[in-house]
Amino acid sequence: QVQLVESGGGLVQPGGSLRLSCAASGTMFSINSMGWYRQAPGKERELVATITNGDITKYADSVKGRFTISRDNAKNTVYLQMNSLKPEDTAVYYCNVEVYTYVRGYYPAWGQGTQVTVSS
Repeated sequence: QVQLVESGGGLVQPGGSLRLSCAASGTMFSINSMGWYRQAPGKERELVATITNGDITKYADSVKGRFTISRDNAKNTVYLQMNSLKPEDTAVYYCNVEVYTYVRGYYPAWGQGTQVTVSS
């Protein structure tokens, strides 16, 4: 079993910044792609950013130029640097990791979610 632990959420004013972290823990596993999703109240969960093992990234149009996704493979950790935050960025943010084990193959693992609130 692989566990994902998120941190870094909180309350910030518009224009502020936050850095989210998500670390995978366990034994005998490896990671392929990693990403961040978010879900606002009454809205569908949406893709924010992804990063492959080859460090190819993609972003939702709404966050391009403001958010940066990165990863530390040695730590099995994915980060999301969020700058110039807007009220519409308010949501619960979930990390997603494509985990590989010899027994199961690839499967998606999800973090517990961390609240990001952008408000004056």
